[in-house]
Amino acid sequence: MCLGMDTLLLNKSDVGSLIDLDAILEAVEDGYRSFNSGLVVQPDFMTIVKPGTHTGFDFKGGLDMGGGYITIKSSSGGYPDNPKIGLPTGMNMVYLYEADTSALKCIMDGTWITGCRTAAAGAISVKYLSRKNSSKICIIGAGNQGRRQLRAMVRVRPIKDVYVWGYSQEEIDAYISEMSAELKEINFYPCSTAEEGVRKADIVVTTTIGRRTPIVKREWLKPGTHIAAIGADMPDKQELCTDVFKGAKVVNDSIKLCIKNGETHHAVEEGVINVEDIYGEIGEIILGKKPGRENDEEITIFDTVGMAIQDNVTAVSLYKGAIEKGLGIKYDFLK
Repeated sequence: MCLGMDTLLLNKSDVGSLIDLDAILEAVEDGYRSFNSGLVVQPDFMTIVKPGTHTGFDFKGGLDMGGGYITIKSSSGGYPDNPKIGLPTGMNMVYLYEADTSALKCIMDGTWITGCRTAAAGAISVKYLSRKNSSKICIIGAGNQGRRQLRAMVRVRPIKDVYVWGYSQEEIDAYISEMSAELKEINFYPCSTAEEGVRKADIVVTTTIGRRTPIVKREWLKPGTHIAAIGADMPDKQELCTDVFKGAKVVNDSIKLCIKNGETHHAVEEGVINVEDIYGEIGEIILGKKPGRENDEEITIFDTVGMAIQDNVTAVSLYKGAIEKGLGIKYDFLK
């Protein structure tokens, strides 16, 4: 006898009201622990793109055996005409399944999830790989992700100065106007070139679309710099010149994914480093299997392309929060 199956539906407003960046930081860090403890089943993600364009979808799916859930996240992008009909240029949806039964427990908008779990990844890398006294950040790419990265990173380091570079002065000015009002204790400086900001920074965060020429050059980096490479998550995206990797401590979220789709892919492809030169995965450092930063001089790079486990643990946290607060609409697909 079928007893029915309640699936919780959460729209963007529901999910937004549940966002707690501190909780997401904790969830993503736990997700990395699970990944490097052998508790995650995570196949390659699937991409469907209209030939000759950047228009299409990618699908990331994974099982967290520790948490007991399977997620599938769909992410679309490259639809520039959508705003004319009232739609965003890209959309994200997350499907949350109970691993033991396959019951679809929740369908939720994934816009907040993608942005916030990516911000958490950058901040976690800063926590484990940057110098503890790092106080100067250069944000390259003054969009929404650049904002989220800063909001997350101020939670783990005593940030005092932020140098901002973007592709337009309007973008830079808007970033500084919004973030200086939000983070009043921090000094913000617009940069006419990326080089200007990178040379002053302890931490460099790259959050552009990654489809123009590489931006960050090796000769701009001072000893002890940490780079959080966020924007390049497909083989045709690149924000770092490959010589940045030479002699650096390179950490990936997933080596398998980063040598295929991330900044690391370009460095390996051009022979600047070999796969064996990659220091390890961030989960190994979190678990204490490998040390993180070992001195104040080494240049560290964290390359992330995003993993299903990040979506999984974030979605589960939000789902449980929605149940507690009585948010969303229940729908029975088995009726």
